[in-house]
Amino acid sequence: MVNGVFEWERPLIELENRIKELQAFTKEKGIDFSEELATLERKADRLRAEIFSNLTPWQRVQLARHPRRPTTLDYINMICTDFIELSGDRCVRNDEAMVGGIALLDGIPVTIIGPQKGRDTKENIRRNFGLPHPEGYRKALRLMIQAEKFGRPIVTLIDVVGAYPGIEAEQRGQGVAIAENIRRMSFLRVPIVCVITGEGGSGGALAIGVGDRVLMMENAWYSVISPEMCAEILWKDTSRAPEAAAVLKIGAQDLLELGVIDEVIPEPLGGAHRDRELAAQRLKEAVVRHLRELLPLSGDELVRRRLEKYRRMGRVAQVTEERLQAVSESPRD
Repeated sequence: MVNGVFEWERPLIELENRIKELQAFTKEKGIDFSEELATLERKADRLRAEIFSNLTPWQRVQLARHPRRPTTLDYINMICTDFIELSGDRCVRNDEAMVGGIALLDGIPVTIIGPQKGRDTKENIRRNFGLPHPEGYRKALRLMIQAEKFGRPIVTLIDVVGAYPGIEAEQRGQGVAIAENIRRMSFLRVPIVCVITGEGGSGGALAIGVGDRVLMMENAWYSVISPEMCAEILWKDTSRAPEAAAVLKIGAQDLLELGVIDEVIPEPLGGAHRDRELAAQRLKEAVVRHLRELLPLSGDELVRRRLEKYRRMGRVAQVTEERLQAVSESPRD
C-alpha cells in the first residue's frame, strides 16, 4: 500500500482523481464538461464494481487493515448516544488498547466493548497498536459482569490481529485472562451480540467473541491465525500469505456457510472506509435487529441457546473400517 492505496485499486483511484480534477477545473473556469464527466463517472462505476465484486480473500484482509477503516470508537460515536467510557481492570491498570462503557443504542441501554487501534504513530504507541494486554481483557470482563448485574445487553466490536505477544502479557497471565473471558461469557444471562468489524485474530478476538449472535462486516476476517503467521508456520515463507488466506476460509461468506457466524453485514462498495456513515448505519441496523430478537428471552434460555450454538460448531463422525480402507486405497497426488 502507498498513501492508503492498494496496487490493485490504483486504476480506479487514478480515474477518480481525474474526475475530481475535471470537476474543479469546470468550477474554476466555468466551462461545461458535463458530458465528459458523465462518461468518466460511468467508467468509474463499472471499474469500481468490477474490482470490488471480485475480491480475493487476501484483498479482503488488506481492506480489513486499511488505515482509514472505522475503529471501535468511530463506530461507537456513530451508532450510539450518551456513551460513557469506563476504565481500569481494578487489578493492574487501564489498558487503552481495550475500550468500553455504557451507552444508548437506538434507545436500548447497552454495554459496548472493543479493541481500539490508533490513527497515527503516537496514538498507536499509546494504544499498543490495538493489541490488548491481559488487563484489557480483565477490564472487558469487569464491564460484562457489571452489564449482567444491571440487566444490560452486551455489544462487542472486534478488530484485533491477535493477542499481544509480549513477555509482560504472559507474565500477567494472558492465557488465563482469555480463557476466563470465554468461560464467563458462555454463561452470562444477558444478550450478547458480537461483530467482527475488521480483523478477528485468534484469542484476541475470542476473548470478547462469545455471543448469542456473531456478525461480520463483509470485508472482515476471522481466524485462529493470521495469514502471515500461517504461511510462516506451513511454508516458512510469509510471502505466501495470500495463499494461506484462501485456504484458511477466513472470509465472512465462508464462515457464514460453515455456521461460525450468523450474518454478513454488507459494506459500501470499496470498503467501510469509503463511506463510514453508511457502514455504521448498516452495522447499527443489524445489531439492533438482533438485540430486539434476543431481549425477550430469559437468562436461562439465552445460556441454553448459546451453549447449543457453540456445541453445534463441532461434528463427531464415526469412521468405519470400510471408510478407512476406502481412504487408504484412494489415489494420492
